[in-house]
Amino acid sequence: MNRLSQFSAFCATLMILSGCSTVTDMVESNIPEGHSGRPSIVVSLRAQEAYLYRAGHRTASSRISSGREGYRTPVGRFKVIRKDEDHRSSVYGDYVDDSGRVVKANVDSRRDAKPSHSHFVGSPMPYFLEFSPGYGLHQGYLPGVPASHGCIRMPYWKARQFYNAAHLGTVVVIKP
Repeated sequence: MNRLSQFSAFCATLMILSGCSTVTDMVESNIPEGHSGRPSIVVSLRAQEAYLYRAGHRTASSRISSGREGYRTPVGRFKVIRKDEDHRSSVYGDYVDDSGRVVKANVDSRRDAKPSHSHFVGSPMPYFLEFSPGYGLHQGYLPGVPASHGCIRMPYWKARQFYNAAHLGTVVVIKP
């Protein structure tokens, strides 16, 4: 391949990736914040977006997936009550055997019977910011619609950015 062909392939790859929201999230979340001051988080369930503020200035935003029908995300004013970078759900996950093989997937440990010779492994919820008992913002799958059990899912890079900015006591406002 000559240099022009290599450069053309590089440019084409860059153009494809520049339209990718994952790359955009990664780049935007690593730009130093232009404002300092107390952080706060505002979530719009209608818009399916979360916003990070510092001293009243919006410094970041993120797409989200909130609670689906029957598992609504609570609305109101809250504060971060716990931070856990490597959190796992205590309710939702899989039953696995001793070798780590999934025996029964996507279970609710309160309702689904545990198969013999298995144990519960909670779903991973990285960068968990708990704002109400059992509810938090964390990294997770975003199908483009409300789909969670009530938590607020965010892309990896944004969940990490919000997690790093927040502290215990950070105000979280959830709007309908």
